[in-house]
Amino acid sequence: MRCPYCDNEEDKVVDSRTADEGRAIRRRRECLACARRFTTFERQEETPLLIIKRNDVEEAFDRSKIVDGVIAAAKNRPVTLAAIESLAEDVEDALRAFPKRPVPSAEIGREVLERLAVLDEVAYLRFASVYKDFQELNDFERELGILLKKSPPKKVDDR
Repeated sequence: MRCPYCDNEEDKVVDSRTADEGRAIRRRRECLACARRFTTFERQEETPLLIIKRNDVEEAFDRSKIVDGVIAAAKNRPVTLAAIESLAEDVEDALRAFPKRPVPSAEIGREVLERLAVLDEVAYLRFASVYKDFQELNDFERELGILLKKSPPKKVDDR
């Protein structure tokens, strides 16, 4: 490690601690030439998550695409940006645990739909209509039937 003050390569580690919730190591170092102290961080190098699209093209996973798609599906719905960010993070975690590499893009859509069904049913239908390429009203009816089987209709209290 080069000293940021004198560019010397010789130093000693004075203190080491975990940082970023255990994802990094923070080291305090002292330069052996100028005796000034500086901090370095060591992080594990992340391997990129690759996605294989329907046309067999591979690309790096981009969480912002999920966020943008869910924001569009949840427009004018009572869904917070924090909930959408959390959904996207959950999907990314599930994809990183997926046994097959590269991950098929269809798996992303399934993961998003699974979480949207719990988060907001209208956003689920909107997202499904694009993801599953609905062409006619029967497609909506079929998907609504699937959604209703998963969650029983809410009772309206007449008073």
